[in-house]
Amino acid sequence: MVRAVGEDCLRTGDSWVHLQECLVCGPVGCCDSSKKQHTRKHFCKTGHPVVQSFEPGEDWIYCLADRVLMEPTEAI
Repeated sequence: MVRAVGEDCLRTGDSWVHLQECLVCGPVGCCDSSKKQHTRKHFCKTGHPVVQSFEPGEDWIYCLADRVLMEPTEAI
């Protein structure tokens, strides 16, 4: 089930710092720098470790389990 962008934060009346999308099943949640850390909670509940930034202009992927940031490289 794909949820609306920041649905958990909107439901609780909280704001977020950055949004991240789970690349396994699709929900979008707030990052570890946000008050509720919905992406982290989703990872702990489901075991889905790989997220991608959902912010305009950002193109990175992060593995929560391995703490590895992957960014695109320039084409040669």
